[in-house]
Amino acid sequence: MKIRKAETKDLSRIAEIYVFNNRINYFPIFKDAGFSFGEMQVVSVIDNYFKKEDVLKNIFVFDDGVIKGFVQIDGTEIRKLYVDTCFQSEGIGCELIEFAIREFCVDHLWALEKNTRAISFYNRHGFRQTGQKQFEEGTTEYIVELKR
Repeated sequence: MKIRKAETKDLSRIAEIYVFNNRINYFPIFKDAGFSFGEMQVVSVIDNYFKKEDVLKNIFVFDDGVIKGFVQIDGTEIRKLYVDTCFQSEGIGCELIEFAIREFCVDHLWALEKNTRAISFYNRHGFRQTGQKQFEEGTTEYIVELKR
């Protein structure tokens, strides 16, 4: 199987995928260059988030010789699902979400309301907006809940 539990040695690649996707998808929305290109760096994201034991133990990577994407699961919630932009539209996100549903009975997640591309992807996999919204920390942007 191409999906496996993440290991400490994978953290730089996981963080690289996360940082680059955040710059591509969220900088156009928030337009905060100081955060996107200053605070958000691979090493700091590893040290301040991904290296935490309770986070790392819940990450699974798509690895076919190169780590191309990952999913972070918390109970029945997808916390993060990212595919390297160079490998998007190859079915990797689909495999990761199907893995999460099959192995962990994942039934919900949250997505930034303006991230319509992600919401569309989740809709194609049976997730629907519930109408529940909450403010994204430190902004007036909403995140929306999607349930299966």
